[in-house]
Amino acid sequence: MSGMMNVTGSKGKSRYDGPRRRMVETVADNGVKDLRVLHALDTIPRHLLVPEALWDQAYKNTSIPIGENQTISQPEIVAAMSEALELKGDELVLEVGTGSGYQAAVLSRLADRVISIERIPKLAAKARSALDRLGVTNVVVHLGDGSQGRPNDGPFDAIIVTAGGPEIPKPLLEQLAPGGRLVGPFGPREAQSLIRIRRTGDGEFKKEVLGKCRFVDLIGQHGWGG
Repeated sequence: MSGMMNVTGSKGKSRYDGPRRRMVETVADNGVKDLRVLHALDTIPRHLLVPEALWDQAYKNTSIPIGENQTISQPEIVAAMSEALELKGDELVLEVGTGSGYQAAVLSRLADRVISIERIPKLAAKARSALDRLGVTNVVVHLGDGSQGRPNDGPFDAIIVTAGGPEIPKPLLEQLAPGGRLVGPFGPREAQSLIRIRRTGDGEFKKEVLGKCRFVDLIGQHGWGG
């Protein structure tokens, strides 16, 4: 199930172990209760997924710029969205918006396979390199328009959208398996809501609003346009 090797380096413990543990404690204090999610955060060296100049900020509960006008989401949001997917370990997950690869690394610990789509070539290459460095073996990164999903690879047990769109892309709903969950931010740019969609066994969709949020734009045919 796990797609990541233990990464500690030749000296074992890292000076980032303490800050990472405090980050996880903050996330737990702020409401994330899924122990599998918290463990994933505690075992992933987030600093290796942000620019080296910002390593000392990696374990703060804040977003961090990663270049190309994109950010890595704050750990609390990553954890909350991962928890909302209700993963048990045997799922096929689609991620829309690879970014730094951090969310994909978290998902690699929680699901069987992850297919991630990134529209910016430089970020896709960096994310793949970082995931390889961490020993992640169950994540595939594709370059393309994430708002269209990957119909030939679905249906998906869970879909996570890590950029904000005006509405939930219809292709993603169509690629969600019966019983599956989709989580992502949708609505006006300045007033997005974090939404969870459940697809019932008879093909209906049930919507839950999980809270307010603000993400970078989902760019694509079924987002804010390309």
